[in-house]
Amino acid sequence: MTVFMVETYVIKPEKPADFTTYKNKLSQWIKKRPELFKEVKSYRMFAQMLGGKWGGHVEMWEFKNLANCEKCFNRVLQSEYKTKYQPEFLSLVAPAT
Repeated sequence: MTVFMVETYVIKPEKPADFTTYKNKLSQWIKKRPELFKEVKSYRMFAQMLGGKWGGHVEMWEFKNLANCEKCFNRVLQSEYKTKYQPEFLSLVAPAT
């Protein structure tokens, strides 16, 4: 059974340019490390343009099953993502979103 993991968050109003830079940097990192994401069937990131909160983003990850989702994210969280990319991401996201 296909499993989707969906994340929603809002970027701080003063940080949209920084988020664009981060997003490009993260995209390059993901492309250079396909072995970390071999269970991912598809991935999409959407920006909320109309309605709701300004600066909202949605990320959708598709996996074959829940075990593949857990395996992938356990591997990613043991990589340099946790020390190099996650702190930067958290500095760009509005709290409690």
